[in-house]
Amino acid sequence: MNRNALAVKAAETEEGSLSLTFDDNHIMALLLGEHDAHLAQIEHRIGVAINPRGNRLTIKGDRDNAEQARAVLVHLYAKAARGSEINRGEIDGAIRMVKTAEDAAQGDSGGGVRTKRKTINARTPNQQAYIDQIRKNELVFGVGPAGTGKTYLAVATAAEALMNGEVDRIILSRPAVEAGERLGFLPGDMKEKVDPYLRPLYDALYDMMPQSLVQKGLAENQIEIAPLAFMRGRTLSSAFIILDEAQNTTPQQMKMFLTRLGEGSRMVVTGDPTQIDLPPGVGSGLVEASAILDGVKGIGITRFVNSDIVRHPLVGRIVEAYDKRQAKLVKGRL
Repeated sequence: MNRNALAVKAAETEEGSLSLTFDDNHIMALLLGEHDAHLAQIEHRIGVAINPRGNRLTIKGDRDNAEQARAVLVHLYAKAARGSEINRGEIDGAIRMVKTAEDAAQGDSGGGVRTKRKTINARTPNQQAYIDQIRKNELVFGVGPAGTGKTYLAVATAAEALMNGEVDRIILSRPAVEAGERLGFLPGDMKEKVDPYLRPLYDALYDMMPQSLVQKGLAENQIEIAPLAFMRGRTLSSAFIILDEAQNTTPQQMKMFLTRLGEGSRMVVTGDPTQIDLPPGVGSGLVEASAILDGVKGIGITRFVNSDIVRHPLVGRIVEAYDKRQAKLVKGRL
C-alpha cells in the first residue's frame, strides 16, 4: 500500500463539521497518541473539538480552525506512515507549517500581532521581518539599538501565542548584571531584589493583557518572570521564552540559556551590543551567539538600525549622536 496523505478521505458532514477517514488503523493509533493525547494537543492549540470513532475523526469548530486541524492531521498521518515518531514537537511544527502556508496562500506575511488589549502593527520593514521570523522560527535574535521595539514586539507575539493556545506559558528573563553579587545587600526577598531589573517586562505585559489576566497568569505560573540565573538546569517545553538585555550575558550564560529550549517552545533573544554593562575583558554572549548561529536552519536574526527607532524622534537623534562620538573615538585610536 502507498502510505501517504492520499490514503485519507475528507468529507463534510451534514452538521457542517469535517470528517476524516483513515485506511490504516495502526497508523491512526500512532496519530492519536496514548489516550488520544495528540488529539488533545491539537484541540488545545487550534481551538476545535475532535471526536474519534473507529477509523474516522470528526472535527467541529470554526470553519478556518477546522480546516487547519484537518490539514495538520493529514500531514501528521503521512509522517506516521513514513515511520516518523509523532510527539509534541512534531505536532507544534505541523501547526506552524500549516498556518505559515495559509498566510502565504493569502498573500499575508502575518500582519499585526493581536493581543487581548490591542493589535500591534509593524512600523518599519525590519519590525515586520522580525514578527515574521518569530512566527516562522523556533529561535530568533533581535539585535539593535534602544527604541526599535525588540522587546515590545517579542512580548506581544508571546501574548498572542498564549492567547491562541500555541504555548502553555510565557517565560520572561533578564540578566541582573548591575546587581551582581550585591543582591544579598538589597532589601527584601529574592523577588523584591530582582523585580527592578525585570520591570520593563512587566510593563510590556500589562500593555498587551488586562491586569487581572497578568496577575492570574503570574499566580498560576502561566506567566513566569525570572532572572537569568534561575534558568540553569531547566528544560522549558511548550513555552514562549524571551531573554531581554542579552548583551549583558557572558558566552557561558548564553549557551546555558539557549540549551534550555524544549519541545513545542519558541525563544526570542533581544539586546543592544552598544550597551554592554559586563566587566572589562568579559565578552558578550549576545555578540558571540548571533555571530556563531547566523545562517543556522531554524534560527532567525533581525538586525535593527537607527531608522527602526519608533520612540520619541529625539531618541533616534540621541542614539545617532552617540554612534558618531564612538566612531570618532575609534578612529582616534587607530
